[in-house]
Amino acid sequence: MRAYLIPVALAAGLALAPAAFAAQTATGMIKSIDAKNHTVTLDNGTAYTLPTSFKQNGLKVGEKVSINWDMKAGKHQATTVTAVK
Repeated sequence: MRAYLIPVALAAGLALAPAAFAAQTATGMIKSIDAKNHTVTLDNGTAYTLPTSFKQNGLKVGEKVSINWDMKAGKHQATTVTAVK
């Protein structure tokens, strides 16, 4: 019985490991947008770096947004920014 537990536990750990690295989500009001540096800062003070291919699509200061992001090189890297109604 014990011979089966270790491989099963290892398989379960490996199967669940990618979920730990999944993107995170933040929601808040846009405090500032810096188009030159490709960043958006929310009202909580956290700045998110936008991809260079990001299209602003009418986002403006004071608008409530949801940002999906990953931590890369010590920075909050946004993958998507969506207006919340």
